[in-house]
Amino acid sequence: MSKRNASTPPSRVSAQPRIHQRAGAIQEYGTVTHALPLELEEPIRLEMTEKLNQLLADTMTLRDLYKKSHWQVAGPTFYQLHLLFDKHFGEQSELVDTIAERIQLLGGLSIAMAHDVAELTRIERPPRGREEVPVQLSRLLDAHQLIIGESRELAERASKLGDDGTNDLAVSDVLRTNELQSWFVSEHLVNMPLVEAVQTSAAAD
Repeated sequence: MSKRNASTPPSRVSAQPRIHQRAGAIQEYGTVTHALPLELEEPIRLEMTEKLNQLLADTMTLRDLYKKSHWQVAGPTFYQLHLLFDKHFGEQSELVDTIAERIQLLGGLSIAMAHDVAELTRIERPPRGREEVPVQLSRLLDAHQLIIGESRELAERASKLGDDGTNDLAVSDVLRTNELQSWFVSEHLVNMPLVEAVQTSAAAD
């Protein structure tokens, strides 16, 4: 049994915070761990986590686009859209957690920081300034269209590889939420008069 060096003070618990700590990563991005009993081979989990991270980056971007629109919307429909945008922001935030947790469950690492999202997303970056409502709505619909396409492709690929959990997430969570939100947003782009009804020929008769 080794004896403690007389010059080495005994270790003890201290209330002093140990700040400014740094160390190497315990898992590198783009890898998966091997311990989880998921019945999915490593190549499948690597492919799924890569595709899910792309979906995550785009979902995080759409989430933030909704918050930007919520803050900056203006005009006669301000109140309705202000509330709608914030509701959709909350729903997209839930999707962000769901996608990220699926990546971690597969043994991978989900992206998290804004600069990583900005590098990875395929959604067009909006200007910092305020835009007109039709432009805000169109940007949101373009983002939804991209994510809907991604989720359909992911669902098909996951099904082919036997990853039923990712397939279910892509369809039940991401696809259905984005389809429903697209419908709500697109209805605000129907060119309808606000005060006076358009008289049709049938009504005139």
